Amino acid sequence: MIARYRMKTRGFLNAISNRREFEGALIEVDGGFGCIHPWPELGDPTLEKCLVDLAGPRRWPIVRRALRCAEFDRAARVFDESLFEEMEVPKSHATLAKGDAAEIALAVEAGFTVVKLKCGRDLAAEAKFLDDMAAEYPTLKWRLDFNESASPQQAVEFLMGLLEKTRTVIDFVEDPCPYSEMVWSELRRKTQLKLAVDREATPLSAAAQVMVIKPAVDEPFLLAEAAMSYQQRVVLTSYMDHPLGQAFAAWEAARLGLQFPGLVGVCGLQTHHLFAPNDFTEALGPWSPKFKAPAGRGLGFDDQLDALPWTRLY
Repeated sequence: MIARYRMKTRGFLNAISNRREFEGALIEVDGGFGCIHPWPELGDPTLEKCLVDLAGPRRWPIVRRALRCAEFDRAARVFDESLFEEMEVPKSHATLAKGDAAEIALAVEAGFTVVKLKCGRDLAAEAKFLDDMAAEYPTLKWRLDFNESASPQQAVEFLMGLLEKTRTVIDFVEDPCPYSEMVWSELRRKTQLKLAVDREATPLSAAAQVMVIKPAVDEPFLLAEAAMSYQQRVVLTSYMDHPLGQAFAAWEAARLGLQFPGLVGVCGLQTHHLFAPNDFTEALGPWSPKFKAPAGRGLGFDDQLDALPWTRLY
């Protein structure tokens, strides 16, 4: 069974997407629920291709992970339990899709100490914004995510053009340009900043200092083992997807923290504020570094899931 959905954003979500509406589908398999929220801009198949794959070979990682989510969710629902019982979800950074001083003020007021800023649309404006905000909020740490939108030379010029006091509060730079061990090693040498790999995260991503894991498409345990072997930090994030997918990422972050004590740091599990509110986003509560587990069995959302118009896939 599936329930299609459409979510509207409050703004553009990254440098490579010009969409403001995102379609996806919640799936129900034997009483367990999962989420398929593809990003074709990032290399995912379209939603329709995902649904064909769901009904057939199930070869796409995003489809297999949605089924894995449904499997875990079902196991807890059978025993009338929440997956979040006795689990400690790591705190989150504040994800911002663009430089907005008012949003920074709200993030600080909400208690965030780390901000992740989507970069790459206007490098000059973003550099000035970072310098200004670093001066105004000197204790904030910054994570910059380019989604591979810059060239290596652009990345070096941008990062080295920042004020020195700004550079000291940059936690890491995520996907500044397409991953290459040689290119990234040189970028690290020139900038002396930590680099985080996301889109090309594999057990062979040795040139990164941080491994970003997205449970919507990644197998966390496999990548965490690789990160430990390279002495990399690990950050789990949502897929900027449906709140059910966000909850799955939060639970996987908590589970990985139990399996690998000390490996998982501040994560990126609070992204529902990027979308127009609905019954599911409201169940996650206000924007905060602390994840609020939705009420209900499994991953939660019992009432909201019951209210959806479910249909057979084919």
